[in-house]
Amino acid sequence: MASKAAQKRLSKEYVAMQREPPPFVWAAPDEKNILTWNFLIRGPPDSPFSGGEYHGVLLFPSEYPFKPPGIKMFTPSGRFQPDKKICFSMSDFHPGSWNPAWSVATILTGLLSFMLSDEMTTGSVTSSEPHKRAFAARSHSWNIQQNRFKEAFPEYSSLIMRDLPNMGEKERGKPDVVPNAPSVSYVRTPQIAAAAAASTSSPAVPTRTGSDHPPSDLTALSIMHYEAASEARSNSVVRPEDLNRAAAAPAQGWTTTWRHFIYEKWRLCAFIAVAVMVSRFSTRT
Repeated sequence: MASKAAQKRLSKEYVAMQREPPPFVWAAPDEKNILTWNFLIRGPPDSPFSGGEYHGVLLFPSEYPFKPPGIKMFTPSGRFQPDKKICFSMSDFHPGSWNPAWSVATILTGLLSFMLSDEMTTGSVTSSEPHKRAFAARSHSWNIQQNRFKEAFPEYSSLIMRDLPNMGEKERGKPDVVPNAPSVSYVRTPQIAAAAAASTSSPAVPTRTGSDHPPSDLTALSIMHYEAASEARSNSVVRPEDLNRAAAAPAQGWTTTWRHFIYEKWRLCAFIAVAVMVSRFSTRT
């Protein structure tokens, strides 16, 4: 049972994880127990773990953040023994070196750094670089056969491995791709694809059915993209009302010209009539 301090701290860390996930890692608490966090680590490029996907768990004590968590990795990696606690400076093997200021992001970043090293400790194994690469190539197919992986990360359980929210692009000076994080999942639905295509196509008269509200099957973030695409589309197409206004312009101009012609003729006739009357009156006098 989590203490109030642990509950509050871990809730804040989950928000921070969603807002700024560290490079190559992602984690989320178990829905039933906030003290248990499942994590994913992706092997960085230019490492023996490149292309690998590694699932593990952080087991926080109720006294967190004043005591460190236990750490396990389930996916075979050639670096750690599957489903066995790992000993390193931020785990419960070293409570004396634990710093309460450390967070989930700090722990996982440290674990990734330790994974890339050759230091041996409790829970680690020795293997060659080719073996690590072989484990990395098989990691995702191994993960999606495990029930605990599918329960913890259903959105990552498809046959094709998906990138984590931060794949280190920012650190290399490149913009990150739109994240596929669990809590802020970006789903490119067919409606979004159609809206985006319409916004970049040549101007055309749009056809609308019903209201201007987005389809009801979109996620919250998808609705934002749908509305943005709709706004871009409305700025780049010719609207029906604009066509009606343009079609009505020549008719209105012709009517105005005709009225002006009649008005000028009437003024001329009136002027002549007044002039004739004045002339006759002057002659009689």
